Amino acid sequence: MSTTPNGLIAMSPVTPSEGGLEGHPKDKVQMKKELGLLEGVAIILGIIFGSGIFISPAGVVIPAGSVGLSLTVWVLCGVMSMIGALCYAELGTSIPKSGGDYAYLFEAFGPLPAFLYLWDAMLIFVPTTNAIMGLTFANYVVKPFFHCANPPPEVAIRLIAAAVICILTFINCYNVRATTRVQNVFMFAKIAALVCIIIMGIGFMALYGSPQFDDPWKNTETNVGKIAISFYAGIFSYSGCPTSCCLFQELSQLHD
Repeated sequence: MSTTPNGLIAMSPVTPSEGGLEGHPKDKVQMKKELGLLEGVAIILGIIFGSGIFISPAGVVIPAGSVGLSLTVWVLCGVMSMIGALCYAELGTSIPKSGGDYAYLFEAFGPLPAFLYLWDAMLIFVPTTNAIMGLTFANYVVKPFFHCANPPPEVAIRLIAAAVICILTFINCYNVRATTRVQNVFMFAKIAALVCIIIMGIGFMALYGSPQFDDPWKNTETNVGKIAISFYAGIFSYSGCPTSCCLFQELSQLHD
């Protein structure tokens, strides 16, 4: 079983007596290897550079209380995410199956914990994450058409978000190649947006200075709960590394 339904061309029942996830060679699930290196990188970067990076900065700096602590939180979140990515790289090479966490839980603890995890992810985690990304996209699309003093109606934002999620879901279900093309476009668009933000930020600092760095630790928050909220917002922006493990059997350029 895979959390990514793309490329499924044959499915036969596999029983534990036939080797768990492996099953009999003729009965196991077969997937088309339609994703190359660029597509795999685009999917991972597209998820990591998702809506989180565009909405989390405020969620990090406000609970942290100071620029210095917020930057420290960003660095520590990056280090933790790097450690997690290395762990998933080891798991992906040790258990070369699509499914990500489901496959690893299946191998370690059996079918019941793996099923419960996947059921919970499909019912709670994935839908809520998609809802956040859809609402963020819709908010940025609608805002230019409204004055700052007159925020856009919530109904319009939610309708656009729902429409975008439905369209992208249809594309993912319809064709893998179409999905990868859309993902490639989104990846380059997100990278271009981040580069523009960085360049404009450097230009603004060069022209007007950066008084926030005169005393970067001023008003630093000492409440553990608020610092934890800051870490949570930072980690959310780095999420997405395990995605490559969900697509393992669909990647065509794998080498031993």
